[in-house]
Amino acid sequence: MSSHILIQTIFVPIIAAILILFTDSKKGHHAGWITIGVLLYNSILLSKAGLSIFNKKPVFEVYVLGPDVTLNLLADGLSLPIALIVNIICLSLAFYSFHYVNYRIEQIYPNTDKKTYALYYKRFFFLYLFFPTGFMGVVFSTNLISMYVFLELLTIIPLYFIMAQFGYSDFITRYKVALMCLFWGVAGATFFLIGIMIGFNEIASFEIGEFYRLSGNPKTFWIILLILTGLSTKLAIVPFHVWMPWVHAEHPTCIAGLLAVYANIAVYIAVRVLIMPLHEDMLIFSIPIMIIATITMIYGAFLTLSQTDVKRFCACSTISQISYSVFGIGAMTIMGIKGGLFYFLSHIIGKALLFSTAGILVYTTHTRDIRKMGGLWRKMPLTCILWMSAALILSALPPTSGFVGKWLFFTGAFQALKSHPAGILLVIVAILSTLLTLIYTFLTGFKIFFGPAKMHTDHIKDPPLTMSLPILFLAILAIILGIYPKPVLLLFSFVITGI
Repeated sequence: MSSHILIQTIFVPIIAAILILFTDSKKGHHAGWITIGVLLYNSILLSKAGLSIFNKKPVFEVYVLGPDVTLNLLADGLSLPIALIVNIICLSLAFYSFHYVNYRIEQIYPNTDKKTYALYYKRFFFLYLFFPTGFMGVVFSTNLISMYVFLELLTIIPLYFIMAQFGYSDFITRYKVALMCLFWGVAGATFFLIGIMIGFNEIASFEIGEFYRLSGNPKTFWIILLILTGLSTKLAIVPFHVWMPWVHAEHPTCIAGLLAVYANIAVYIAVRVLIMPLHEDMLIFSIPIMIIATITMIYGAFLTLSQTDVKRFCACSTISQISYSVFGIGAMTIMGIKGGLFYFLSHIIGKALLFSTAGILVYTTHTRDIRKMGGLWRKMPLTCILWMSAALILSALPPTSGFVGKWLFFTGAFQALKSHPAGILLVIVAILSTLLTLIYTFLTGFKIFFGPAKMHTDHIKDPPLTMSLPILFLAILAIILGIYPKPVLLLFSFVITGI
């Protein structure tokens, strides 16, 4: 095992980003390959850490930055599988970005010379590398201030600047949406910060491992409420969902999958920071969390059904889908937490696949209007397979990972509420809401790919394999996790059964 393995996963992407920034603009197209190389290197490092964890040897690294502030990093059965799958998604979408970024630059900045074109291409991948840095920092940090800093890093640098420079709509709208993303992200992080500062005032520590000392403290209820409010903003839970349709839909499609990770990762934070150390204090929030999650599931599904814009369709479905993971962890049972986390992994895979397929449709047909699409199966058979694969994952049908996640967390929810008739009814309503996902994913797929053609299709064909094969790999990964979920669930058990 190499030394400083976790710190490398955070800072090697930053070093590579700086290298890209100072690369000769004439060689800007090398930026994509540098990004691929870094993410492959991170995959190797994370795999080596995983081997250690399977031998029940968590990887812990200590870095002191100042009084009460550390960059202590922990890879265990909870953080490692999440970090590895998030890194795989970053890698797949980096491959996908090769052609898609060319398309976005041509659309936004037409008639630019080759040097300027290469400069924008280089700028995109410079910003892109802040995603793996932020994600790895959030997942591995054991210090709450460090976790807050990495959350803010994701909001301020890659999400804001990529949206502003490469997003959809006109120049003014792009910056308005980028500011909306920034304001909502900072607002959520601020609630999170206030909560952890009050916690520090009580126990004089920012270490997550010390948070258990707040158990039974009269202020703990308010600390939990503040942190949950901040995380609910990230998760786009009703009524904090209003930013999601705009920000998620208007980002470049190759980034939208990573924005889904950004929103979903709050599920991991809730488990790590609140549920594990403060389980007894969290029980009072269990039923309210499950009720709000159920409302969000249904609202988000009907909002999705009403969409005619293919990117906004994907964005609104994220509102509904995230709430399933929230419902699972809200049960506060071991089965519910494991299922909620597993579904979180399944959702980010499925959403990266669905959004990327939507991007292929926009790239190929030059329209976002679902009503103008139809009969594309014969021209785009591989793209149709990708969409239907995403529909299978998000609808939680076997043999995909979504089925395993929902089976686990609904079982955990029944365990938590078996003595409450109204609680059992709540779980049944949540289960029935999954039918809405089945309807909107497959119904929209049939509208797009089958029936009569509604546009000239002479120019329409499947995209280059560098766009489709990386996301096809994500579909295969979801099936592998659905058929053989044992390794991930075993890793979760190493940590979660200690609640």
